[in-house]
Amino acid sequence: MTDYKQCTDIELLDQLRSGDRLAYAEIYHRYKFILHQHAWNKVRNKEEAQDILQEVFTNLWLKRETIHVSSNLSGYLYSAVRNRVLDYFAHSEVKLKYINNVKPDLSEVATDHRVRENQLRAIIEKEIAELPPRMREVFEMSRKQHMTHKEIAEALGTSEETVKKQVSGALKVLRVKLGLFVYIFLLIHF
Repeated sequence: MTDYKQCTDIELLDQLRSGDRLAYAEIYHRYKFILHQHAWNKVRNKEEAQDILQEVFTNLWLKRETIHVSSNLSGYLYSAVRNRVLDYFAHSEVKLKYINNVKPDLSEVATDHRVRENQLRAIIEKEIAELPPRMREVFEMSRKQHMTHKEIAEALGTSEETVKKQVSGALKVLRVKLGLFVYIFLLIHF
């Protein structure tokens, strides 16, 4: 039985060409750590470095019968890693260009969001203006002036319970008129 650890790179390559899986395993174990480190130094991403290494060794096995390595297996493997790293960067550049072309302009999105928010505010303000006068006054003191029920009751000379009923009634009316989504927006922003 062959002691693969004692074999030279050229001997391992000869055995690899004939389909010897143990020779392939020895090449893998002999170079995996140093090649992984080499890939990681270039891409600075552990997963990408592992993917590059896997591709290099997969191609080594798939092309084992036709592989042409003169005398320097380590040089061949380093070159293979370098080429995969270059492919990685080229692919990353293409992906970045695609993403930049596909993603919407953030200023347009922000502007669109502001327009919709302003339209929604106008709808809410219109519905608040249509509340009965006393209910509207109590609701605006609660939501716009951020007064407590007690403060509103003191300002209007009424009971806290009355203020609570007015605010609750206003919210019910608005929920029915505006729908659930706009009602939630109202609770958050007013």
